[in-house]
Amino acid sequence: MEQNNELKLFEDKKIRAEWNDEQGKWYFSVVDIIAALTDNDYQGGRKYWKTLKMRLNKEGSELVTNCYQLKMEAYDGKLRDTDVMTTEQILRLIQSIPSKKAEPLKLWLAQVGKERIDEAYDPEITINRALDTYRKKGYSEEWINQRLKTIDIRKEFTDELKEKGINASKDFAILTNILTQAWSGYSVKEYKNLKGLKKENLRDNMTNMELVLNMLAETSSTEISKSKNRKGFKEAEDSVKKGGNIAKNAKEQLEKETGKKVISDKNAKEIRKLNSGEQ
Repeated sequence: MEQNNELKLFEDKKIRAEWNDEQGKWYFSVVDIIAALTDNDYQGGRKYWKTLKMRLNKEGSELVTNCYQLKMEAYDGKLRDTDVMTTEQILRLIQSIPSKKAEPLKLWLAQVGKERIDEAYDPEITINRALDTYRKKGYSEEWINQRLKTIDIRKEFTDELKEKGINASKDFAILTNILTQAWSGYSVKEYKNLKGLKKENLRDNMTNMELVLNMLAETSSTEISKSKNRKGFKEAEDSVKKGGNIAKNAKEQLEKETGKKVISDKNAKEIRKLNSGEQ
C-alpha cells in the first residue's frame, strides 16, 4: 500500500499521522503526541519517549511490544522509521503521562476520527483536506490543482474497474502497474526507483506534466472500458493497455516537439524547490 502521511495540528503542535485504508485506522507518531502532551519540542519528545519506553518495557506493557514503525518524513526532510500507535493505543499511552492536555488531546483524537468518517459521506471534505495538506507541504497552487484532479480521475478509473468485476486489491495493483508501464515505459517499482522513492505515493512525486499524462492514461482507459459490455480481468487489462498507449503517444509527440524527456527523476522535495524558485 502506498504511503499516505499527513500533518495534523493539535493546538500549535504538528502531529504526523498515516491513515491505513485496509485496517480503517489512524497511526500517529508517538514522539509528536508526547511532545504535544508535555509541551516539548521534537527532541524533548524523543527523550521523554525513550525514558518512558524503557519504563513501560520493564513493566511488560503491551504498548511497547505492540508498537509499530512506519516511514515518516522527519524534520530534516528525510524518511525515517518512526514509532507509531493507533488511536486506541494513544489513549492508553496518555494514562502514563501526567499532563493538563490529556483531556483536550482525547477530544482531538475523537475529532480526527470523526473527520475520516464524515469524508466517506461527503467527498468535498476529502478534497479540502487534501488541499490543506499539500499547501502545508509547500506545493505550488498549480501543482495542487493538477493533483486534486488526479484524485477525481483515479476514483472514476477504479469505480469503472469495479463495474467490470475487479475487486481484489492485487488486481487493482496489477492493472495500475500495466497502465503505468504502458504510458511511461516504467513499472511502478522502476518509476519509484528512478525518483528515489520507497513507500511514498508516486503521484505525490510527479511533475505537472507527469500528472497530466497519468490522468490521460486513466481517463482514456475508463472511457474505453465504458464502451465495452464484457466484464472480467482480461477485458479490463485490454482497456488499460489501450488507454496507456494513448498517453504514451501523447508523451512521445510532446517529447518530439520539445526535445525534452517527460519522465523526470525529480521527487517531491525537488519539485517543491523548483516551484518556489529555490536553487
